[in-house]
This record gives sequence, structure tokens and C-alpha cells, in this order.
Amino acid sequence: MPSFDLMETRNALVSTGDGDFDVPLWLPPAGRGPGILLVQEIFGVGPYIRKVAEDLAALGYVVAAPELFWRLRAHWRAEEGDDPVPASIDLASRFDFETGVADCELALRHLRGLPEVTGRTGALGFCLGGSLAYTLAARTDLDALVSFYGSQVPGTLDLMDRITAPALFVFGGSDPYIPREDVAKVERAAAGRPGMEVHVLEEAGHAFHNHVAPGFYDAKAAPVAWELAVTFLERHLPVT
Repeated sequence: MPSFDLMETRNALVSTGDGDFDVPLWLPPAGRGPGILLVQEIFGVGPYIRKVAEDLAALGYVVAAPELFWRLRAHWRAEEGDDPVPASIDLASRFDFETGVADCELALRHLRGLPEVTGRTGALGFCLGGSLAYTLAARTDLDALVSFYGSQVPGTLDLMDRITAPALFVFGGSDPYIPREDVAKVERAAAGRPGMEVHVLEEAGHAFHNHVAPGFYDAKAAPVAWELAVTFLERHLPVT
């Protein structure tokens, strides 16, 4: 495994009609590679998302993680404040989803324009980001999509008809926020579609991959799901 000490990080600014937002970037030790847009959960681009970005960069990817809550509270991190979970949920409730997708499109365009990005580009999102990445894949020509427990996916299954990229959907079968019968709808909708996979970790709940949130993290399911994601990316977004 390459050393994180060899990994370059920097910040980009992406412009919109409302202002500029930050897009932290991670470069792999080789300095170049395929691109991945890493789409945040409700806790912002904090320690967990940054660790995922490091892990992806160590695998050889150029990673961009746009700060999508910038219009509500710039540089939001879940560890801020006395009780960050309610505050994060409050931010998410006021977050404009369509504007967030538009910001993701701008960040993706920036990522694709980097000289360090060679070959294909994909998107990987968790929770809120799983829904955003899924919607983004329906509106752009991504080369790969990985969506972890996107709560809006079961209610927007018509978007699957517009997705041309290979897609991996990961859910927890015991997720209190996404009922198992809703996950089953995703399984049925994806069945038979070339390049689409749905994996359900039946005993896992919501946000089970987030090692920073002990109330959500599932030490048994998390590495299994991550291995599924890495294998999927290696197949559809190969590092050469």
C-alpha cells in the first residue's frame, strides 16, 4: 500500500452564479490517475470523508470532495458544536437537493479538467451523497457509480433508465431510515440491467461504513462493503 506521506492534497475553488465553493483534492502517489468525485454525507467533508478520500487516492485515484453545504454553513464539520448530529440533520433538511446536484456537476467538470486526471471518471457517495451521486449519474456520462445507502434512490427509480454507467448500490438490510421493502424495490428495478449491482448487508443499519460515528459503524459489514466497492472500481475505473 502506498504511503499517505507521498500523497499530495490541495484545495480548488469552483465558481457558480452564487459564489465559489471549496473542492478539496487528493492526488495519488503516482501523481495522476482516474478521477473520483466523492460526495459527502450530512456530516460534511470531515474526518470520515477525508479518510475515504485518502484510501481512494492510495489506490491510485485523483479524488475531489466538494463542500456542498457552503451556502448554508461553509466548511461544516460534524464534530463542531456540542451535539453535531441534530445540527447536521438540520442542515440537510435545509439543503436544496437540485442545487447540490448542479454543484456536483460543476465539481465533476473541474475534476475532469485537471491535468492529473487520466482515463475515466466516476462518482462515489454516502448517505445524502449516495442519492446525489445517483442523480448525477442520470444527468451526466459518468464511467462508474457507487451509491452507499442513498435514501432517495428507492423513490426515484425512473432515473435508472437514464444511467448508462455501471452502477453499484450498497444498502444495509436493517437500515431504520431506508426500509427493507424499499431496498427490495431497488433490487427489483436493477435486476437484469447490464452493469448494475445491488448488494445488501442484511444485518447492517444506516451509515454503517462511517468509522467516525460509533453509533452507526458496523465493524463486520463495513470492510465487506468497502471490498465490494473497491473491486467494482477496479473493474470499471481501472488504474493503469
